[in-house]
Amino acid sequence: MERDPDPLETELKLSATGPAPLRRLAGLPRLGQMQLETGQTFLEMDRYLDTADGRLAAVKWACRLRRRSGTYLVSLKGPPVAISDGMEGALHRRPEIEGPASASLDPDSWPSSSARRRLVEMTGGQPLREQFALRQRRTQRPVSDRDRSVGTLSLDSVLVLLRGEPAGHLWCVELELEGRTATHHEDQAASMLAELLAVGGLSVEPLTKLERAMVLLDRART
Repeated sequence: MERDPDPLETELKLSATGPAPLRRLAGLPRLGQMQLETGQTFLEMDRYLDTADGRLAAVKWACRLRRRSGTYLVSLKGPPVAISDGMEGALHRRPEIEGPASASLDPDSWPSSSARRRLVEMTGGQPLREQFALRQRRTQRPVSDRDRSVGTLSLDSVLVLLRGEPAGHLWCVELELEGRTATHHEDQAASMLAELLAVGGLSVEPLTKLERAMVLLDRART
């Protein structure tokens, strides 16, 4: 039986070398023609999971177990989908499947969901273990064009943890696009990218958070 297409996540990714650009974006009223709504700030703990023999990495998928305000969410993120010329590096598009979870690393203890089923399928039911964790302070600001929702701007100050010990810091800016904005308005995404870069102190980020954390951890080990 053929599987239905997976939902796609589409977002602009940028990085900073410190917190100043995130503070500027937290107070900015507009992003070009787009309105930036009042933000909400959350403390999150993200644990990246795989089997001992790396079955998820082998098929280019990642598993993130997120805790926010006592609620757990599992997100499965697949390999990147091709982006049109001119936006490669900045605009990321990839499958994302999400479902409810718990503090346990055993998916059998989570509520039933398509994410849980796919995870068990990819791992063959093998036990999961934590690769590393990200403790982050995230400010989210809805982005709108008049009365139409465009997406969500996330400003993330991230501490990378290896076996519970700090291994480095990341500062990330992500603009997740919604609906038609994501699939049909890459010209609008290019305009918003230019506005974000004009804030100063930001650069296009071709890597995911997982990939950036792995680079940082590799450097810490050498």
